[in-house]
Amino acid sequence: MTKQRTIGSEISCKGIGLHTGLPVLVKFMPAAENTGIVFRRSDLDPEVDVAADVFNVGDTRLSTCLIKDGVRVATIEHLMSAISALGIDNLLISLNAPEVPIMDGSSAPFIFLLQSAGIAVQKDLKRFIKVTKKISVTGENGEYACFEPSSTSKFNISMEFSHPHKCFSAGNCSLDFDLSSVAFQKEISRARTFGFLHQYEELRRNNLALGGGLHNAIVFNDYDVMNKDSLRFANEPLRHKLLDVIGDIYLAGCPIIGKFTGHKTGHFMNNKLLRKLINTVDAWESVNYTKNIDMPILFDSSMVTV
Repeated sequence: MTKQRTIGSEISCKGIGLHTGLPVLVKFMPAAENTGIVFRRSDLDPEVDVAADVFNVGDTRLSTCLIKDGVRVATIEHLMSAISALGIDNLLISLNAPEVPIMDGSSAPFIFLLQSAGIAVQKDLKRFIKVTKKISVTGENGEYACFEPSSTSKFNISMEFSHPHKCFSAGNCSLDFDLSSVAFQKEISRARTFGFLHQYEELRRNNLALGGGLHNAIVFNDYDVMNKDSLRFANEPLRHKLLDVIGDIYLAGCPIIGKFTGHKTGHFMNNKLLRKLINTVDAWESVNYTKNIDMPILFDSSMVTV
């Protein structure tokens, strides 16, 4: 049977916000069954809880940002991606700032922290959304994203991303990936966010990306990669785009069984597609798995440490 998961003990970390540049203390705390993923702005009086819900997304211009009654929780996608990959259903995340810390620009530090806290199995069954009908959205500049049913109990992601910069070769513009805890850690979690020097300079002039730099992002100039350690994967930007999809899609509130296809997609398109899926009631069904023979191959049991 596939049961819900939380973490075994409280754990915390410090970092800075990518866009605000503000120092952030984050505390990860276990949460009861059926709580979901909840962010708490502990710097406010009274404290404000904001659920990680697709319909709470209020800004997707530079990251995925939750907004509730004017209270922001920004740049949640890398953390949400790690939470999704580890199969965590219930978690309370306390922040003393309006933005999740960027860490090294990937999900790997969050994977390490959450595993260090221990992954604990709970009593109630895990819920899944099973896609039953194809749903798609398009953008004004050729963007495309869709969900469609899968013949297997998996979440498959097929991504295409291209850019005229010479560092983006034709052989590194597409990727097909079956999500699982182990595969995510090996192939996706270390892929860092990226940008271009001319964009960075413009963002800084507008008081954005104030916490960004070569220590937490890949930066391309007109000719090459500026980071001394170069790329972690030949197609690291594409892998990071896939990482973002996993985080954005987990705002459904539970894992999805089906196939996601994206072309030139970003946070806005990911959110637009997920909203359309949830609002199209005949395009999905809520399922539980009570027999091991039917269990989705998403979450490795060896990840459970508590």
